[in-house]
Amino acid sequence: MATVSGPASAPRTLPEWQARVAAAGDALTPRLRDAARYAIDNPNDIALSPVAQVATRSGIAASAYIRLAQALGYPGYGALQRVFLEPLQRAAPPGHGERFRHHGGEESIADTRDTPALLRAFSRANRVSLEHLGEQAATLPLAPAIRLLRDARTVYVLGLRRSYAVAAYLAYALARVGRPCVQITGVGAAILEQARAVQRGDVLLAISFPPYAADTLAVCEQVQAAGARRLALTDSVLSPVARDAAVVLQVNDAELLGFRSLTSAMCLAQTLAMGLAFEPGRGKGRGRAVAPLDEIDC
Repeated sequence: MATVSGPASAPRTLPEWQARVAAAGDALTPRLRDAARYAIDNPNDIALSPVAQVATRSGIAASAYIRLAQALGYPGYGALQRVFLEPLQRAAPPGHGERFRHHGGEESIADTRDTPALLRAFSRANRVSLEHLGEQAATLPLAPAIRLLRDARTVYVLGLRRSYAVAAYLAYALARVGRPCVQITGVGAAILEQARAVQRGDVLLAISFPPYAADTLAVCEQVQAAGARRLALTDSVLSPVARDAAVVLQVNDAELLGFRSLTSAMCLAQTLAMGLAFEPGRGKGRGRAVAPLDEIDC
């Protein structure tokens, strides 16, 4: 079977596997991309379940997971499964919250007019999202993301619709920790005109989740052509926002009755700002005053 991995050996770690999938891009068939997306969203399921059970839960044929493994250089599904299992062997087994979030469980609320019940359910869903984010912290490229923001001439932040709140916070927080930062808002339907300011040496921090905002994708293409680098904060390495990005940070927030949480995305945004705030030599050579740490108030 032809592979999409080229002459390199099969990925040996989960971050390497995710990077290989992202690089493969359109070389994967649509069905293999579906299988890869399920694996990205449900790593514990891949690690702990036989391929037949994964197929049943995902609604994707078992043969698609076997072909995905072979396309990326593994002899079969078992070898791919070991890559997903290795991080779990260093951590605690997944709890009920993990299963709730990643196996499609959505709580049943008998009466949607019962607002205390809604609050309790959303609180539980948010806790699950944060637990999952914490468990994946070691695999996220946080240090490269912070370096990318640190070295940028100007950071442009873009997030529309539900991502707007995260973008607004990041624009505020990055400015407070001393990074020249501009939020692209698209006010007056002039989003592409605003984005023309992004040039080589700048970084676009693009935030988008399904269904991905068309204007966000258009800006990503425009700044890519201009030679600027991109930090993507999105749900998957297979996201169109992640395509050709210099660094991709994956985050999956809980969904309850059609409402998606922002808890994990905001937590990741705060981590980026704090990482820059406590970076050694913060603010040196920037040509602008930087507030002391005890005055940042992010």
